Amino acid sequence: MPEAAENVAREIADSTTLELFARAGLTAYGAVHILVGWLALLMAWGAAADSSDLSGALGAVAKQPLGRVVLWSVAAGLLALALWQVGESIWGYRKREGARRKQVASWASAVVYAGLGVSAGRVALGSGTSSSKQQQEATSGVLSLPAGRVMVVGVGVIIILVGVTHVVKGVKKSFLKEIVTSSMSRFARQAVTGLGRIGYIAKGVAVGGVGGLATYATVTFDPQRQGLDGALQTLLAQPAGRFLLTVLALGFVAFGLFAMLQARYRNM
Repeated sequence: MPEAAENVAREIADSTTLELFARAGLTAYGAVHILVGWLALLMAWGAAADSSDLSGALGAVAKQPLGRVVLWSVAAGLLALALWQVGESIWGYRKREGARRKQVASWASAVVYAGLGVSAGRVALGSGTSSSKQQQEATSGVLSLPAGRVMVVGVGVIIILVGVTHVVKGVKKSFLKEIVTSSMSRFARQAVTGLGRIGYIAKGVAVGGVGGLATYATVTFDPQRQGLDGALQTLLAQPAGRFLLTVLALGFVAFGLFAMLQARYRNM
């Protein structure tokens, strides 16, 4: 990249405006998790819920007054957050210990945030479809390729490892490294720590479940529902499934609240 263009890109990545939008994106990210948790609670207790995955959460927003306006705001915030993560991956970790690992994590986060932002935009346009259905269609396409089954299993294993990473992050409280705790009150610090631990562990279990379900369905040729919605349905079908799903749903809510607090105290 020419030096002049790199300087401009770096100024944009470091701008206060982008930071404000990125913090708004973290707030939106938290709100989406709270909605997913709420829909999972409805599923656990037999209330009507079309879907407890991402598409269900965004669809629930779209049905509200000014819902599409809110979705466009969510999309803008998440895309800004993705752009900020790209800037961090390029310039934020130079000459730091573990820079390569952190750069990869930032790129991965950018892809996730951008994907969520695009999903919110599609639902706002009225063209969103079920996340589980999209995953099933994508999986079917990959399975039709040579060695497609091996590829799907590989992706499933990677998703499981991501889930394990989330659980470890929650147990070790390593997420606190990303937050400026020195500016917090004692109550805020305790709240962020507690919500982060519960939220990361719950999300890790859910993400691992998605990967495990995809892997199991591929290996056993069992056409189960895939995605987060399928994982939660599978959990609900287990003994004490209602209790387990309730705990997991509350964990999603905890992660959402943590993300909203992180929007205030995240080191950017």
